[in-house]
This record gives sequence, structure tokens and C-alpha cells, in this order.
Amino acid sequence: MARFRLTTQAKVFIAVVVAATGGFVVYKNPQWLGQVAPPAASGLVPSSNVPPQAQLPGEGSGSFPTVGDAPAGCANLPEVRFYHWAWNAQMGLMYATGGKQAVAGSLMCERGVNLKLIREDNTDNMQNLLATFAEGLKKGEANPAGGAHFVAIMGDGSATFLKALNDRLEKISPDSIAQVVGSAGYSRGEDKFMGPPAWKQNPQAARGGLVAGYLRDGDWNIALKWLGDNKIPNNPSETTYDPDALNWVNASDYIDAGQKYVSGFCVDLKNIKTGQKEKKCVNGVVTWTPGDVTVAEQKGGLVSIVSTKEYRSQMPNVIIGNKKWMTKNAKTVSSMLGAIFDAGDKLKQSDEALRKAAAISAHVYKEKDAAYWHKYFKVVEQKDKQGLVVELGGSSVNNLADNLQLFGMAPGSVNAFAATYTVFGNIVKSQYPDLVPSIYPAEKVTDTAYIKALADAAAPATPADNPSFTATQKITSVVSRKAWDIQFATGSAEFTGQTQETLKTLLGDLVVASGTLVEIHGHTDDQGSPDGNMKLSEQRAFAVKTWLEKQSATNFPEGRVKVFAKGQTEPVAPNTTNEGRAKNRRVVIVLGTGA
Repeated sequence: MARFRLTTQAKVFIAVVVAATGGFVVYKNPQWLGQVAPPAASGLVPSSNVPPQAQLPGEGSGSFPTVGDAPAGCANLPEVRFYHWAWNAQMGLMYATGGKQAVAGSLMCERGVNLKLIREDNTDNMQNLLATFAEGLKKGEANPAGGAHFVAIMGDGSATFLKALNDRLEKISPDSIAQVVGSAGYSRGEDKFMGPPAWKQNPQAARGGLVAGYLRDGDWNIALKWLGDNKIPNNPSETTYDPDALNWVNASDYIDAGQKYVSGFCVDLKNIKTGQKEKKCVNGVVTWTPGDVTVAEQKGGLVSIVSTKEYRSQMPNVIIGNKKWMTKNAKTVSSMLGAIFDAGDKLKQSDEALRKAAAISAHVYKEKDAAYWHKYFKVVEQKDKQGLVVELGGSSVNNLADNLQLFGMAPGSVNAFAATYTVFGNIVKSQYPDLVPSIYPAEKVTDTAYIKALADAAAPATPADNPSFTATQKITSVVSRKAWDIQFATGSAEFTGQTQETLKTLLGDLVVASGTLVEIHGHTDDQGSPDGNMKLSEQRAFAVKTWLEKQSATNFPEGRVKVFAKGQTEPVAPNTTNEGRAKNRRVVIVLGTGA
């Protein structure tokens, strides 16, 4: 995401090493995590393993308005402080507020919310601010003068953020835990995993690669999900090299990640197969805009392997507040969200409004100019330094209808926030079980009452931005291909009881990757006739398709899922043994994009 000049702790995806005093967990404890590699200019971890199956036009013409400091437009109201990153998914928040503090005539002031925006790139600081606010409430302050009323981070990082934070807040006051109450927008392309074109053509070619990135961050999440989807091991150790896995160099931030590739950064790592030290150089990057722009313009040679354009539900902006304060100030919370959602409606319909939001963003973030924020709000295609066409940027804003969809409150929807929260929380648990042994259930850290109040008061003004597909679309670029162990009754297309959990895992995976086409390939062993097996494989593939579409019509609209019957024609093991036949009875899920 476009979050600029972050500190080495900024946007921490994992902040959970137990501190000796007070039990608070902090990301930067070196006894648990590897050291950040030297800038490009100049405890124990598990062995490599496959991450869990993820159970996750051009610009208009016109000028930009001048935005400067302005007096608070509704200073007679209690101040509400909102700490945030610099991120295009918050365009609606920017527009609704009108400046650094709600200005006269803004949507916030019209709804009675004196909102103050404060940029904060460091998630450790965000947690401290929320803790300070909880301490104020505990002392009896109705509207604490210190700390944060709200913060906003990315949804796929919220499981570990909230685990660390709520472990701390529950000790202050059990009713002051932090909860997610809404979303201002999404990353829809700008966060990405970049690598050589060969990796995109054949994901298995990424084995042995060395990727620079800000580890345990949202962009690291993208790569880890892609690895799991393609059954490629991840090496979580930053001091060893596994030729059969994807390996990592820890960058100080997303800019350093891009610079490490641009500068040809190399490091000596111990090969776990040979035991010898070997020199390995960075040949991949996880980053976000403008890190992707840096890679493209200064060196080139890398393409987007996968991004939040394909994993379009992975990275919602999530707004987090204190449960106790929000319960007592429910009207203020709903009014704040309502202003953000109204702004989302305006930005979806008007480039003039988008330009104003871009100008406000530049003023509030104190980074780049309005033209920059406007340009990279949408995905931009341009040639890199080596002539490769690459995609850069890409975000979206949310309105009320989008929030009803995100939290599974609209007919035909599924709780996509819970899916992405759980998918990526489980990925971190699998890779760093000592750091994150558990996460809170999504339902404990979510409160949709404020969105419901808005929906009860008035129907959404404009529809949600749901993905759409056509019956004629075919996959032309494969994102992942993975066999799933979906069990059926013998000779039947009926699921066995134990398969329900696998299907739920598959559902979460496909909901996160909601920007992709889905192919379901049914396979059998050679028992029975070839014609009968072909028919059976088709029936089983259709059974999976029908099940998915019944779970969520909006996430699996007509044209997204297609069925392919393979019968016994593509065995992956000899059919001469029970073990081989079991491997051949499979369902393969292919995700991709196409015209």
C-alpha cells in the first residue's frame, strides 16, 4: 500500500514477542526474529514448510484544488482522534474530513463528528495509543484527552495486531478490547509480490528464490498465500538457504526491499542441504506503491506474480476502536462511518471528487502531491526499464453496500473479513508458532452493530463493487494450481462428513482471491470404466462448484467457476497400489485471470 517512509517497525504484521515486563509482545525482539539485513545502499524458527492452504483507464483531465490548513469546522463537538497510514484506500476518509481536522461543510461536521486525522506509520505506536486511551477510560475519563479513539490498518494483518493489542487491553479492562467496526476501502493491486517472468509462467521455478521484503507484513502475506496455493515451501529462517523453498532477506521497510533488488544486494547464507555458505542475490521483492515504481523505473526485470488485484478481498482497510467507548458513543461511531461511506459513494461517481480527495491526501499525509495520489489510485500499466509491461498502484474506496458485503451482512454474501482475518492469522501461526500460538476468533474482535444501524436507517445509495465474470472468460494467466483432498463416498458425488472442513478452507481461500477465475478439475483412479470415470469426475467437480455457489452468490457469481472433467486420463501416481489410486482421486483448483 502507499504508506511512505515507514520506520523499521512500521506497519508491523506481527508484534508478538513476550516482553519481560507486563507480558506485552513486541515485534522487534531479536532473540526471536532475524536481524534486518543491512540497507541496500551499503530465536529458532521452524524448518521450511508449505504455508497452510489459504482457508485466504486512464486518468481524467482536470486540475486539483488547493488544500491548506483550515480551522476546525465543528470544534464545539468532542474531539475524536483517528490515527492512520498514508494509503489510497482511505480516500473516502480524507474526503469526508476535508483536512487534518473536520472542516466546515465537511461530511464529518454535517454528521456531528469532530474528527482529527493524525498520520502514524508505526503500528507499535498505534497499539500504545489505544492502550493509553483505555487507561484514560479506566480512570473515569468519558472522552480521554490522550491516546487514539480509532486506528486503521490492513485487514489481513489484523489477527496478529489484535492478538498482541487485546492481550494487553484485557489486563487494563476486559470491556476495553479493540474491535473492527468498518472499512474505508481496499488495496486493489498496489500491494504485490514481484519476481522474474519465469516464476509467473511456472510457479515451481520460484523454489530457491531469494526475496527481499518487510517480513510478516501484508505484502509478505501475499507471497505466503501464493506459496501455499502452489504447494511451494517457505523458509522462515533469514540465516539459511533452502534450494527447495522460497527464501527471504529482511528489509527495513518496503522502500528498502525495492532498493535491495535495484542495487543487486547479495548475502551469504548456509545451504541446509550442503551445510556450506553460499552467496545468494535478491531476485524478487514484496512491496507496495511506490516501491513497485522504484523497481520498474530503476532496474526492471520483475513482473507482478500476484497482487491484491487478484487477491482482491485480502487487504481491506479496517477501522479499529475501543469497545467500551464505542458502546457508549454508538451514534458518533455510526455517524463517522456514515460520513466515510457517503464519501465513498461520491468518489465512485465523480473524478472531481476524487481529485479533491487526492489533494486532501497530499495535505494530510505530507507526502507526494495530489497528482501522484490520483494517478496511482487506479492500476496503471507502464513499461519498466527493461521493456516489460508492469502493473503499478491500485486501490478502491468503500461505501455502505461494500461494508455490508465485506462483513457478510448482505444477501448472498459471506464474511470476507473473517475469511481474510483467519486465513492470514493461520499462516503466521504455521510459520512462527512460538510467536503466535493462537489468535482471537474473528467474531470476538468484530462489531457490525454500527454498520447495521446505518443500513437500518437507509438503504445503500449505490451498489457494492462486486467482481463480475462472463461465461466466455477463460484463464489465460495461471495464479495457482493445487490439488485438494476432497473426499467423496465410493462411486458417488456425495461428500463425506470429514470433507466439510476442507470445503470451508477452500471457501476462505477463494473468497480472499475473489478477483480470480476458478477452474475445478475432477480426477479419478482407473477403477471402473473410462466413460463411467469421466462422468463421475464431472459430477464431483460440479458438486464442489454447486457447494461454493450456495455459500455466496456474490463471491461466486455466474461465470466465475468452471468445471473440467478429466476422469482417469491424468494420473499423478501409478494405479497399481491403493496409495497411488488415492492420489489420483483428487480435485484440482486452478486460479487465474483472463479476458
